[in-house]
Amino acid sequence: MPIARRALLGAALAAPSLARAQTLRPVSLITFPGGFNWPIWAAMEKGFFARHGVAVTLTPTPNSTFQLTNLIGGRFDMAVTAIDNVIAYSEGQGEAAVSGTPDLAVVMGGDNGFLKLVTVPEVRSFYDLRGKELSVDALTTGYAFVLRKLVEVGGLKQEDVSYVRAGGVMQRFQALLEKKHAGTLLISPFEVQAEAQGFRTLADAATMLGCYQGLVGATRRDWAAAHRAEVVGYIRGTIDALAWLYDPANRAEALALLRRNVPGMAEATAEASYRVLLHPSSGFEPRAAVDVEGIRTVLALRSQFGPPGPALTDPQKYLDMRYYREALPG
Repeated sequence: MPIARRALLGAALAAPSLARAQTLRPVSLITFPGGFNWPIWAAMEKGFFARHGVAVTLTPTPNSTFQLTNLIGGRFDMAVTAIDNVIAYSEGQGEAAVSGTPDLAVVMGGDNGFLKLVTVPEVRSFYDLRGKELSVDALTTGYAFVLRKLVEVGGLKQEDVSYVRAGGVMQRFQALLEKKHAGTLLISPFEVQAEAQGFRTLADAATMLGCYQGLVGATRRDWAAAHRAEVVGYIRGTIDALAWLYDPANRAEALALLRRNVPGMAEATAEASYRVLLHPSSGFEPRAAVDVEGIRTVLALRSQFGPPGPALTDPQKYLDMRYYREALPG
């Protein structure tokens, strides 16, 4: 076939794909780096977002302060973040000052946090943490209060340990490996990677605290109202990705996708991550639903350890589930 004809044929075949790409609605998403982004990667690489009319641009955040201030400020459209961050900034209790009252809303769920207290090898019990430093992202938001509660349930007083800022989960993971702190709260599968290097999982938050809402999809209410199709498309793409990940027929491809997106992850670590993140009863919420009782736990912890004031008791205050209901299949 002549070169000119091949070029014309190639252009004709590419035209529908190009036209489709030009019609996709952009969504800028900010999240923490880590294997818990598996559904997002699957939705991007397998075309689930595109199937529902959206093109997602993913940005990793170094910490929750950067994430929330830039979400509130409009630099990003949506965020995958701890629901406590949404609650804290909505209540004027955020780690960083922002102008006005943030009008944030949770539009979908995600998981129970997959939170593990991981320590240096020589720490074998909560008693061994006395006089030691534990690292957090921010002192007053995110999972800091989960860590405080674990310390309390573990039999220590708050003054028995020191809490220090060390950045997002990736930064805390690296600091732990360097033994800069005695322990930190990690999100799966980081504890799997730490255990492979001899570090110890001292406590599982889900076991010690019960129901807990961890990561959620959040956005600004005004942006969501003006971009309903983007929000619904993002939720639908995520639900499709979760169904794909949970299908045993896709296991090998899913593991390859995970390792491709987490450079240096060993095959054994990927397999262990699969067992944790895709566990039938404790893994990703299969339909990205919100755990209302889990939000009550988050509110109770914030009421206990947060700034003085009225107890926070109403999960619905931070939710706008109309987009989720529209997105549900069938």
